[in-house]
Amino acid sequence: MAKKPTSVELRSYQVGFGDSFLLSFIYDEDDKRHVLIDFGTTELPKRGKPLKPAKPSEHMPKVAEQIRKDCGGTDGRLMAVVATHRHADHISGFGTDSKTGKSGEIISSLKPKVVIQPWTEDPQAAKDTTHATDDSLRSTKGFVAGLTAMHAIADAVVALTAPRPPAWMGAALAKELWFLGMDNIANPSAVQNLIAMGKAPGTKAVWARHGSDAGLGQLLPGVNVHVLGPPSLEQSQKIRKQRSRDADQFWQLLAGPPALRGQAPLAWGLGRRTLARRTASTPPEARWFRDRLERMRGEQLLEIVRSLDDQMNNTSLILLFEVGGKKLLFPGDAQIENWSYALEDASDHESTRTLLADVDVYKVGHHGSLNATPKKLLWEGFTKRGSTAGKRLKSVLSTLPGKHGTARNGTEVPRRLLLEALLQETDLSNTHDLKFGAEPEMSNMIRLRV
Repeated sequence: MAKKPTSVELRSYQVGFGDSFLLSFIYDEDDKRHVLIDFGTTELPKRGKPLKPAKPSEHMPKVAEQIRKDCGGTDGRLMAVVATHRHADHISGFGTDSKTGKSGEIISSLKPKVVIQPWTEDPQAAKDTTHATDDSLRSTKGFVAGLTAMHAIADAVVALTAPRPPAWMGAALAKELWFLGMDNIANPSAVQNLIAMGKAPGTKAVWARHGSDAGLGQLLPGVNVHVLGPPSLEQSQKIRKQRSRDADQFWQLLAGPPALRGQAPLAWGLGRRTLARRTASTPPEARWFRDRLERMRGEQLLEIVRSLDDQMNNTSLILLFEVGGKKLLFPGDAQIENWSYALEDASDHESTRTLLADVDVYKVGHHGSLNATPKKLLWEGFTKRGSTAGKRLKSVLSTLPGKHGTARNGTEVPRRLLLEALLQETDLSNTHDLKFGAEPEMSNMIRLRV
């Protein structure tokens, strides 16, 4: 066996609004070692007449079969599975239930030797009291419990907006609430399958944080894997808050059991039955004012759900693979608070900036969203932006436009200004450019000599 890879292949699979990447290290023709980074979707491109979104239960098994083929077919296997964080658009495909056509069974058949997740997914983290202080909000146990409580809120939001939103809620607001709710609902089948894969004989589960060992050293000789995020609560409290669109007034929702125990997460009078009773009891002359109060409350609800979404993104893994002088960066959906620890606050932040400066391949964070590619902290530090052929930064974007945010508010995904910069200053590989129909193009591929 060669002591180091001679080339690297990166496949980006068509999963609509989601992420799924296969990183393959080629040692020789008979020795190819594969790492699957995420496998999920919340919505697929439309097809057919009339146009309707494809069903994950039909499409995700096809993607899983393609991944198995790219790993060598029925005899192939994975060195590692990486689940960057628990959002549905990153892990739903690992499910073994009917929602994704049991696509997770195909992935688990590839028998990964390592399953890597952020420290927040460690089942022991919810039981941890060793780092608790008098302020329960600062403990690991309370923080992880708060993440779990988000699922109940997401469930209630989805129930409120589907199959039909209440009359007072505008279509655009309902669409965004439904989308964010669906992304944050619990994925028990996927979570359980990831845990089961990590417990399989000969497999190791790794719960990673900034600076920890990814567990891939012996499996990928000649490859250095740097874990840049997320920080633990001991390292940083920043991942509790969003600097970009601060919503601290809603932050008690994330306090864990003390804030949510025994309460309906959406006990703000927004339930359908409550609304029906209120409509019947409100005098006609007061309904104009009532309707505007309801719309205001709906916008507040959207801010709350955005806060929950951002919080989960800030637990995302950030991994840098370094091989033969080439560097490939995979930040999941990490947002600015996660990045700021690695690039500003950590004791090794200066060396990390130097390490990231000459990145060759950048997996665009959070599908091209507002603050997942910090301009000053990260983007402007990439020295290979705009370089000549052969040295130009390669970027990889997995996204589905029009599903999240609005251009009016500057929150559309992918963000127009970022997309323009990617097109102008990098060689962009975008899954949205793949043909999708009865026989869809399954992936893009980038190959690097190392």
